[in-house]
Amino acid sequence: MSKLQAYRTSPAAPGKTMKAVVLSGIGIENLATIDVPVPTPGANQLLARVDAAGVCTSILKIMDQGAAHTYFNGWDPAKFPVILGDEGALTVVQIGSNLKSTYKVGQRLAIQPAVDVGPVNHRERYKNNAQGMNKTAVGYTLGGNLAQYILVQEEVIDGQCLLTLPDDNLAYFAVSMAEPISCVVSAQERQYHLYKKDAYAQREPRLGMLPGGTTVVIGAGPMGLMHVELATRFKPKTLIVCDRIQDRLDRAKKTIGPVAQANGVTLLAVTPDVLKETVAKVSGGAMADDVVFAVGIQPVQQAGLDLLGKGGVANLFGGLPKGSSSLQVDGIRVHYDEIKLVGSSGGAPSDLQTTLQVIAKNQFDPGNYVFGIGGLQHAPEVLRLIKEGKIEGKVILYPHANVDKLTLGVEHWDKAKEEAFLNEHLS
Repeated sequence: MSKLQAYRTSPAAPGKTMKAVVLSGIGIENLATIDVPVPTPGANQLLARVDAAGVCTSILKIMDQGAAHTYFNGWDPAKFPVILGDEGALTVVQIGSNLKSTYKVGQRLAIQPAVDVGPVNHRERYKNNAQGMNKTAVGYTLGGNLAQYILVQEEVIDGQCLLTLPDDNLAYFAVSMAEPISCVVSAQERQYHLYKKDAYAQREPRLGMLPGGTTVVIGAGPMGLMHVELATRFKPKTLIVCDRIQDRLDRAKKTIGPVAQANGVTLLAVTPDVLKETVAKVSGGAMADDVVFAVGIQPVQQAGLDLLGKGGVANLFGGLPKGSSSLQVDGIRVHYDEIKLVGSSGGAPSDLQTTLQVIAKNQFDPGNYVFGIGGLQHAPEVLRLIKEGKIEGKVILYPHANVDKLTLGVEHWDKAKEEAFLNEHLS
């Protein structure tokens, strides 16, 4: 039996301590991978093994803000350190007494980190004893995935944020990546267009990009490319991705071009200087039905609103920074052309469920967006590189792998590569 087969079929009982990425104050200097006690689940909790975890850019905001962060709401990590990580693939190893009929040891799960339930535990650590707080988050004040084991608390279970997999054969990295992908699924469901069967029919709203229309995604970073690939599900006639970096555009054509072709979608990759004329040409002057801003740059979003055609929808996916977040919208265009602006932040359990199904059906390849592979000890280094803009994709860390080197610049990652990696590096 290989290391990976043993790991999969016989989840070992954890020891007394585990490795975890812990924040104990504000700033990256207070971030470290250390040994901490393995949590013991209460009657309404689970202990799960973390099989793979992603490093999310949101951690940078956590490190900068600490107790001032909305999801911390006064919880001071200097007094009460937290385990970070909002993206992970889990296997159940211990079950609280009240949950034994619901879960089983060895069961594989995915976790939605944004929990629409107020704090159940440690309310005294929050501002005003968490009064009025109705949302918590995994990897913030609820134990995170950047650890060898995660305590799945009551908030997660009560919020229905623990999901079974549609296929237990999904790669660990794919389950971990389902969370950031689900944010794109959530955003695209905010797009909507109004339909009328005839002159006397009621208007009918339908979610998603306009089938047979013109869709534009501005920004070909990792999240932008996820938008491009997922947009092919709606089968627009033309799908345009725009970025000022040619290497990103080349990657879009290489990785998503075949997917677009299979869906009958014409994929174009253009630079900003020719974007408007390209949209006008392919649409016959009607301009874009859907525009997604996958960059949080105010001038780019402001200029991009001019791309909208009649009934067009602009999605402000890329968040603008405070102090430069205002956009001017032409009221005449809203009135006569019926343009719409939409936005979203994060996803819901339903979005994660949809994402897992899309991945399981091979309708989306998460391996296109893996940039690096490593172990838990590499988390601080990865975050420094993210802050410096040197990470072009997702870095996946394997908490139970003994791996010295952080590997960056991965061309493509898949289940076979993951299995080979784990058979070599698992403890």
